[in-house]
Amino acid sequence: MPSDGEDAQDEVLRVAEMFGEVARLLAGHESIQVTLNKIVELAVEHLDGCEFAGISLVRGREITSPASSNDIPRTLDKIQEEVGEGPCLDAIKEHEVFQTGDLAAEERWPRFATRAHQETGVRSILSIRLFVDEDTMGALNLYATKPDAFNETDVAMASVFAAHAAVAMSATRREEDLERKVESRDLIGRAKGILMARSGLTDEQAFDMLRRASQRQNIKLVAVAHQIVDAEPVAPPAEPPTGPTPDSGSVTANGG
Repeated sequence: MPSDGEDAQDEVLRVAEMFGEVARLLAGHESIQVTLNKIVELAVEHLDGCEFAGISLVRGREITSPASSNDIPRTLDKIQEEVGEGPCLDAIKEHEVFQTGDLAAEERWPRFATRAHQETGVRSILSIRLFVDEDTMGALNLYATKPDAFNETDVAMASVFAAHAAVAMSATRREEDLERKVESRDLIGRAKGILMARSGLTDEQAFDMLRRASQRQNIKLVAVAHQIVDAEPVAPPAEPPTGPTPDSGSVTANGG
């Protein structure tokens, strides 16, 4: 029979392997959606008290659920969005960890707690803010139908899960921003080329014309470039040749 020391060592190895898998996902070529789904899957698999898990994002008053172990986290996000209160919203707004051990008796979010317990049967919730530096993006939410399902170890491990999820989301956001910048630069280059060909301008003069139009219309430079590129007529496809080709004509003549 293994000793307590051996059990503790096995648990350390298990946790190390688990987070090693998450780290490999983040360093690999998986998409952000696959990574977030995997984090939710691992949370349910490895956190003893967790039955359901989800990642929530908040933009204005809208809550979206980009990763969810089943329909229950999505239902709970929808309830929080409708009533305007709940642990996920507080975790994001107040930059803290929010936990409840018995949703049926919860008084901090009375409108959310009543509906959430009645519609899903969930009793325990652990919500942890997802962040990189001070940039709030959302929350990792863990759920269970048992009361007092999450202990201090679960909170610590969930915090590591949340850190991995935040890093993945932040990296993807940077990549998307870079892609948008490259696309904007290419679009502005096309617009300058159109102005140069149409009006005989230099590169500098064409850019200055775009800049002045942006200031005059009070819109971004890339929006002006869009207008110019979209307004440029598309050349019709070349008509296929009609009648005999020179080769076929010469063959006919020789044959005649």
